[in-house]
Formats: sequence, structure tokens, C-alpha cells
Amino acid sequence: MFKENYNVIGVMSGTSLDGVDLACIKFNYSGHWVFEIGHSETVSYSDMWLNILKEAIHYNEKELQDLNVAYTKLLASVISDFISRNDITEIDAVCSHGHTILHQPQNGFTLQIGNLPIIKDLVNQTIVCDFRVQDVMFGGQGAPLVPIGDELLFSDYEYCLNLGGFSNVSFNEKGNRIAFDISPVNTVLNFYANQLGFDYDDKGNLAKLGNLNEDLLQKLNSLDFYKASYPKSLGMEFVNQEIFPIMNSFSIDVKDKLRTFVEHVAFQIAEICSKSNAKLLITGGGAYNQFLIERLCNYLPTAQIVIPDDKTIQFKEALIFGFLGVLKLRNEINVLSSVTGANKDHSSGVVFM
Repeated sequence: MFKENYNVIGVMSGTSLDGVDLACIKFNYSGHWVFEIGHSETVSYSDMWLNILKEAIHYNEKELQDLNVAYTKLLASVISDFISRNDITEIDAVCSHGHTILHQPQNGFTLQIGNLPIIKDLVNQTIVCDFRVQDVMFGGQGAPLVPIGDELLFSDYEYCLNLGGFSNVSFNEKGNRIAFDISPVNTVLNFYANQLGFDYDDKGNLAKLGNLNEDLLQKLNSLDFYKASYPKSLGMEFVNQEIFPIMNSFSIDVKDKLRTFVEHVAFQIAEICSKSNAKLLITGGGAYNQFLIERLCNYLPTAQIVIPDDKTIQFKEALIFGFLGVLKLRNEINVLSSVTGANKDHSSGVVFM
């Protein structure tokens, strides 16, 4: 008989490289799941670590092994400090995603660093981690993994949309949960904001000053990925190999590139979230990009777009990886084959007691 209450820490580092998201979450099960997010914060990466994580996609095998050890130690230190500073006790588990360096499910491979067994001893807690590898072994994309949380924690919404390094969506279709990555978002917008001397485009104000380039928009919208059927997922490889070459082939102002890419993101989302009068939950850092939300509303005039409280916006992925960890501890399904394309639903992750 499983218990009804869990106190876990969810840990997530996303492709937008904002930092490590940590959230202390209480889960309760009494016929359905409810949650409460307590202490939560994002710990930014140092400039050194930012550069390392940006370049790691080019590392050889030995360099990746060394990086994995170093990053696991860094992550353990961040988690331990979070627990200590907030005086968090009675922790059932720390549920950590790690940081994705390589994601090539088509080649049967995905790598999230920070999930080595030494993290258990460094943090001195039960650790649940490495959620993606098993799904790839079962023939799945290893992503997205958040939809089980959308299904069980956010069932009031027709669409659950996350705007982070990439946009991803989940929804029910013919009785099955469907989810996939839609397009890059902050991986591209932050890159061009950096060129203008900003960490990111605050509220989309830089993009708003630019001019829409119809030729660039058409080329972006014509990429084969958008015509492919799900399941499908994106990584930095797609941005580097497909998006940046197109963007950089246009000798236009950086603000025009931002403006055009915002339009591209909104258009691609609207192509997917097209049901009339749908209730659409938006989380992730892109929820604060007011100009992007405006453009999305333009394409979806009948949708009820819901921007939730700050903790849910900022820490939904940490929340749901905490939830995946709880489901793993209960040996319950936490990855849906209808979402990833794996050959079966399964309970994924590794537990270090």
C-alpha cells in the first residue's frame, strides 16, 4: 500500500540555460493528485559554466565523461545548498532531470549529465534521475516527459503549452495523450538578444521594435520538421543545423530577426493549438514575453489563454520532474508511449537509495 503524501525536490536544467530550477513540492493523493509548490528558486550558471554547456555538444567521449563528473558535483552542491538554506527536512526524494547535452533518439542515444551515482552520496538523499534513457531504449523519443503531469495535474486545460528553450505542447486526442516539441523559442531569441547586449528579450520589447521579414518567415515555416508527424522532439542540433543557417543567411537588423522569429513561433503554435474556444495553459519563461503572447492571441482569437501564478510559470518542469520521481517510487507509469513513440508505457528513471 503506497502512502498518500510525498515531499520531494524537483530539479531541472533546461536548454535555454537560465540555470538550475529547484522546487520543494508536496504531493497528495486521495483519488486524484494535488500539489503545492513551496521553496523554489533558479540558481544561475556562472559565465564559465554557461560557456562549457554551450560548447559541450562538440565534446569528444572522454571530455563528456569528465564533464559529467564535474557537472554532477556542481549539481549536488546546488541541491545541498538549497536544502540547507531553506532548512528542508523529511525529504522523500530529490528528483533530478540533469542537463541535456546530446539528444539523438533517431540514433538510439540521449545524454543528460548530472545523473551519476555519486550524486546520492554527495547530496545524502534518495535520488530519482535519468528519466529519458529507458524510453529511448524502448524505441521512443525520450521526450517530452512532462505530459504525464499535464494529464494528472492540469487536466482542466485542452492544451498545456510550455515556452522554454523550445515550445512543447500536450493534449488529449481520441483518448490518448499526445505531446511533442513544436519549435525552438528561447534558444534562438536569447541568442539574438545576446548580440544586442541583453541576456534575453525582456517582454519581447526588442522584437516589437523590429520589422517582419516575410521571406525569412516563409523559409522558417517551410522546414521539414514542421511537416513531420509526431512523436517528434527537438534539441540544439536542430537549432545549429537548421535554424541558424537560415537566420544568418539574411543580412537584416538583429531586431528584425527577433521580430520575425517571434512571428514564426506564434504561427507554429497556432497551427497545433487550433481547436476553437480552447483553454490554453502557458508556462515557461516565454510566458513573460508579452509580445509573443500578443502575436499568439492574434492567431488564436477564440482561445482562452491562461498565464498562471509565477511559481507555476517558472517551476512547472521542476514540479513535474518531481512528480515523475514520485510515480517512479510508486512503480507507476510515468512515461506515455502515445507521447514518445516507445513500444509501451513504462515507469522510467533510476533510483539511488
